[in-house]
Amino acid sequence: MRTKKLKKFMITLTAAFFLVCCTGAAAWSLEQVDINTATCEQLTRLKGIGPKTATKIIEYRETNGTFDSPEEITKVPGIGPKVLENNKDLITVTQ
Repeated sequence: MRTKKLKKFMITLTAAFFLVCCTGAAAWSLEQVDINTATCEQLTRLKGIGPKTATKIIEYRETNGTFDSPEEITKVPGIGPKVLENNKDLITVTQ
């Protein structure tokens, strides 16, 4: 009897843990990212942007100046329309 209660408790605890983790990750990934000021870590929050591409974004911005619009991110080598489309609600720019 005790084993059943312990097993049920562990399953409930595990489910609650995953729920909290997933909810936190989803909220974290929905934060807007200003591509003119974002750090490498912040840029990797965008879908399809890993550390190497984030570094390319920063290098592009240091060489060419700030982005005037979110669409200009496609000027960075390796970033195409699909990445822009997947992140259109997350990318922002400040002047």
